[in-house]
Amino acid sequence: MIDWTDIDTVLLDMDGTLLDLAFDNWFWQRHVPEQYALSRGLEYAEAERVLQDWIASHLGTLNWYCLDFWTRELNLNIAALKRAAADRIAVRPGAEAFLGALRDGPRQVIMVTNAHRDALDLKLERTGIDRYFDALVSSHDYGHPKEAQDFWHRLRERHPFDPARALLVDDSLPVLHSGRLYGLGHLASILQPDSSLPARPHTDPFPGIDDFLRVLP
Repeated sequence: MIDWTDIDTVLLDMDGTLLDLAFDNWFWQRHVPEQYALSRGLEYAEAERVLQDWIASHLGTLNWYCLDFWTRELNLNIAALKRAAADRIAVRPGAEAFLGALRDGPRQVIMVTNAHRDALDLKLERTGIDRYFDALVSSHDYGHPKEAQDFWHRLRERHPFDPARALLVDDSLPVLHSGRLYGLGHLASILQPDSSLPARPHTDPFPGIDDFLRVLP
């Protein structure tokens, strides 16, 4: 699936790739609606409907990922709510073995995440996976989400690499399409980003990783 002889730089997403997306899905789809309903005196179903539409309207934008934005919009301290539920944060099976093998090799390893810095800091504090990386990049640092070409241009300016010899692993197909448009030579997705849900049957047109231990460098 991955020809490591053709790869000099490895770009890794965080949520749904290295970390179990079950935390974020629970947080945004269940916990935030519950807290919003309590703060507004709404029935849960009504709060859920309102938030689903509200959040979906920002899909693919930096606001969709921005804790500061949602704190202002919902009048809820999103960062504090995440921290209070941090025991739910978990590394995906095999991810640390994969990261360790990369760290011990010759390749540049960069985290590229759409996560807000507050969320990123919390998850690194909880998991300690920052020790495996040469650089940690949040799209909020550049003002553009990974779905935008400007993100990749800024990334390459700050951390020079050859796109043709770079591998991007991300559970998001729109992000992978963005990476392919930019010219990244190697792209792979994740078949089961959320352990609480069944694995996806495929991630076409990109190969899907079902076990990091099968793709060790």
